[in-house]
Amino acid sequence: MPWWFFKQGGGGEPEQQKGEPTAGAGQLMSGSAGWGPTYRLPQPKGWREIDRLDLLHYALQAVLQANYLAPIGKPRHILDTGCGTARWAYELCQEFPQATVIGLDLEPIRSTALPPPNFRFVRANLLDGLPFASNSVDFVHQRLMALSLPITCWPVLVKDLARVTAPGGWVELVEGGAEIAPAGPATQEVFSLIGHYLQARGLDGQGNVARSLVRYLEEAGLSTVQQRTVSLPVGEWGGPIGHLIARDFHETFLALRERVAQRFQLPAEAFVALLQSMQRECRDLRTCYSFTVAYGQKR
Repeated sequence: MPWWFFKQGGGGEPEQQKGEPTAGAGQLMSGSAGWGPTYRLPQPKGWREIDRLDLLHYALQAVLQANYLAPIGKPRHILDTGCGTARWAYELCQEFPQATVIGLDLEPIRSTALPPPNFRFVRANLLDGLPFASNSVDFVHQRLMALSLPITCWPVLVKDLARVTAPGGWVELVEGGAEIAPAGPATQEVFSLIGHYLQARGLDGQGNVARSLVRYLEEAGLSTVQQRTVSLPVGEWGGPIGHLIARDFHETFLALRERVAQRFQLPAEAFVALLQSMQRECRDLRTCYSFTVAYGQKR
């Protein structure tokens, strides 16, 4: 039985879908000036056909000019929890062909691409605990899960990420916060509505997870903890990166319009109009949105 099936102290086996395609993730770096000509995005075919998460991956990757910040060396086993479209995991497979890269997610991966030969998919729920042995993974990566996991679970979850990490290995977390500036009145209103809606669902609507990443890692017993806060442009003024981030915001918030409108007794059309005003504000004010990357090592 493959090593990744075993949970500490026993437990059931999660469903593994070897033949299924995959889902992905991405990363970032600092700097807010000269966005347009400074960074170049990869140009996959047909942006409209690419999952929104992949678009965000490419934007973050272009700004970071890397897929991670932790000094991970040459890992043998890499785990991407909440792997989404597995874009990040696939790229780590190419960078480390000698490693086994495991993508874990609650849902099967949606991709037409064949997974690399050194990729494995495990279907499992993070809230049930990681189905891996302690001290078994050299690099654990998790990104953009603050809007998917209850805010109360984070300290325990990060301790579980640290548990499966091998001595000398690294855990890296990437999350968006609630900092968007400069922000016009429509932008502030949209973020306020979305934030209160998320809070009502027990999720992080105020950017608390991003602000707490270092604390989570330290409380999990990790050392050499480092953090970098990065700003990405929002809007056409920021070139291809700004375009992708603005599109990500618009599609994400548009998908929530009915639920937000119902909760706050706001006409859906009024919320859509707010989104359109937010787009104009972000363009005119040259708005940026902040992400936080934090990583630590297990001794």
